[in-house]
Amino acid sequence: MAVGIALLLDLAARAPRGSVHSHATLSATAAAAAAAALSASAVPLSARHFFGKVAYCDAGATYASNDTPDLVNDLNNKIYDSVHDISIHDLQLPTKEYPLELKPLNFAFSFKHLSLTTLRAFLLYYLPLLEPRPPTDDEDDDDLLQDDSERPPVDLVTPFHKSLQQIARETSVVTTRRVLERIAVRHVSDRTAWKLLKDAAKSSKRKATRGMSISEYTYCVARTTLRAHALGVAAAWVIQSIVQIYKCFIHRPDNDEELLDESNKFKLFGRKIYSVTIKCGFSLVFASIGAGVGALLHPMHGQWIGCTLGDFAGPVVAILVFEKLQFPLEG
Repeated sequence: MAVGIALLLDLAARAPRGSVHSHATLSATAAAAAAAALSASAVPLSARHFFGKVAYCDAGATYASNDTPDLVNDLNNKIYDSVHDISIHDLQLPTKEYPLELKPLNFAFSFKHLSLTTLRAFLLYYLPLLEPRPPTDDEDDDDLLQDDSERPPVDLVTPFHKSLQQIARETSVVTTRRVLERIAVRHVSDRTAWKLLKDAAKSSKRKATRGMSISEYTYCVARTTLRAHALGVAAAWVIQSIVQIYKCFIHRPDNDEELLDESNKFKLFGRKIYSVTIKCGFSLVFASIGAGVGALLHPMHGQWIGCTLGDFAGPVVAILVFEKLQFPLEG
């Protein structure tokens, strides 16, 4: 209907000037009807944006809503159906997934890991015995007087005991870390757990392909290593604290002079825990710095080597710094 009225108005506009007055009544009525049809009709709000803005007219105030064209009703029904056919899942924004890979609790006792731990522990305590010592003048004189059979034998039992203790300590740290990982997955958000369990070396390799600047890349790798290495340092702190509890409160030294009363034991234990905490904090910080610097040499292997060297160098730097400050740390 509205289209027909618009065509009549267009024909009236193209008519000669003499016929304009003859069609004045028709033009006024058509204009009023068109305005009323577009403004006061039952065109729903969902379809009015197809017709644009329409001004209301007093002449069309009596236009009945029952004369609404079927075309408008059909259009309204289609819009209504299309809107309600959209499901809630289509309107939701895509969420990022955080894949969590938990290693088994007995990972420290696997053949590969236990073999590397044993080899590293025995090399740590038996290699110093193979270092040649430069002879002194006194030893040269003694060599003339003593035979090889009279030289004191090399102590091989003590390094063996220390190697076993090192193996037990490292396997305990790895197992404790697996327990802490499961606690983190259960009690923190998926995003936080994903950052704590992330493989820092693989993440460093992925970051190397993003075209970052050197400073930004070093910072991102160091930050990722700080998060990923935090559970390992926390596990080491737990195991060292348990060892200090055993030494301070359970173990009885052979020398009776070293026996302390309860108050002194608690003071000694407090100093031990303070030293362990400082060393672990330095270890975490220097491991992150070493990983960031090492990643500049190689994105994956450099990050791992830098993290390992920083982990070992952290406690040594802590001891030297606190000795300079005249606050020596307990061994």
